[in-house]
Amino acid sequence: MELKSTFLLVFTLLIASCSQKKEPIIDKKQLIAKEYFSGFNLAHDTYNAISSANDGRIFYVLSSQQHDIGGRVYVYDPKTDKTSFVADLTEICGEKNKKMIAHGKSHVRFYESSGKLYFATHVGYYEMIDGMEKLAVHAPAGYGLYPGGHFLSYDLTTGKFNDIAIAPYGEGILTMTMDTVRKQIFGITWPKGYFIHYDLTKNQLYDLGQVSANGESGDVGKDYRVLCRSMVVDPRDGRVYFSSSEGDIYAYNPTDRIIKKMDNVDLRLDYFGKYDPTRPGNMGYNWRSIVWYPEEQVAYGVHGNSGYLFKFDPKEEKIEIVERITSEPSRKSGMFDQFSYGYLGFDLGPDKQTIYYLTGGPIYQEGKRVKGVDEISMGAARGLENLHLITYNIPSRKLIDHGPIYYSNGSRPTYVNSIAIGKDGSVYSLARFEHAGKLVEDLIKIPDPFK
Repeated sequence: MELKSTFLLVFTLLIASCSQKKEPIIDKKQLIAKEYFSGFNLAHDTYNAISSANDGRIFYVLSSQQHDIGGRVYVYDPKTDKTSFVADLTEICGEKNKKMIAHGKSHVRFYESSGKLYFATHVGYYEMIDGMEKLAVHAPAGYGLYPGGHFLSYDLTTGKFNDIAIAPYGEGILTMTMDTVRKQIFGITWPKGYFIHYDLTKNQLYDLGQVSANGESGDVGKDYRVLCRSMVVDPRDGRVYFSSSEGDIYAYNPTDRIIKKMDNVDLRLDYFGKYDPTRPGNMGYNWRSIVWYPEEQVAYGVHGNSGYLFKFDPKEEKIEIVERITSEPSRKSGMFDQFSYGYLGFDLGPDKQTIYYLTGGPIYQEGKRVKGVDEISMGAARGLENLHLITYNIPSRKLIDHGPIYYSNGSRPTYVNSIAIGKDGSVYSLARFEHAGKLVEDLIKIPDPFK
């Protein structure tokens, strides 16, 4: 009788337990980023311009929007855990006292070849024309118009800069990649989108003309086209590949200096969404960022707004969807990322087989998901950002959302569009945070997500 009563009690408790409403499982994973104030109070949003050198140091550029103050190059040394000023962009371009609109930005990564870092400058001061930020056509009093972006090099041993070449037509250099073996530099200028090629072995600059209608200088609804922000070199033959907002992929052969549209492959995929390439507010069908994966001899790229990772085989002229590598909350919501241009914090890690991606997630206020405007011209909706670190190991096909990223005071990094992975596995980026009561954009360090 006693055994029967005990059984009935246990059975009753089990039924009651199963009938209760289950509490949701809360993912406690999160990463705490450390902020570094480099000393530049005017530092504004930076895109791409951070890289890890072979000696372990992290080089980065802090941007300026001022017409008379240039962007600045800094370096972080993990051994001392300190940052230091390296140079002013306008000064190393030889234009410090020329009273022209300053080199306020670098929009490109640093490429290392034979002990030197190669990069380029961009304009940071704009003029509002027809409701859009455009290259200034009226300089501030006492100043000349922007002279054009420069290709530059920095000797890691001597600490000396070399001014290599200047972009034509007074345009900034928006996009750059480099064949570090053959010593060829390639760029796309802003705003009109000229493709330029500099041959270091011949000290010769080539202008291949406009590659995307009238670029971001065009009239909306007509010849406006958002420009590609990332190019990739096939190390086997030195060809360079870039995309267009219409979804076409172009190949440039530096030997015969001819640009050709690829006939058998494009990026107009249903998974990416539907876009009008004549309108601003997103990257259209462009890939947002792309890297070469040596093991498979193919490139891996990400489409910005949708967050789909894809594989691009230039020899086979084939695109293959791999995985959606947005944050777990974004995947579950089924919505596009908060930032309609997508994120540039995308790169292959030191193991050369793991992709690291800094991306956003949905934001909820009072239980409701915050939705961005239809055309987000700058940054995430309302300046908010639910930043996550994603890794994707290509051989194992393992996707990990390492969780949201916070500062130690509970606030969140915002306007993040850059990434560098240190030799120790730490992840670096440039993000907004408050310093001494002022919002600045500066270096942040995220701990190794695998430790």
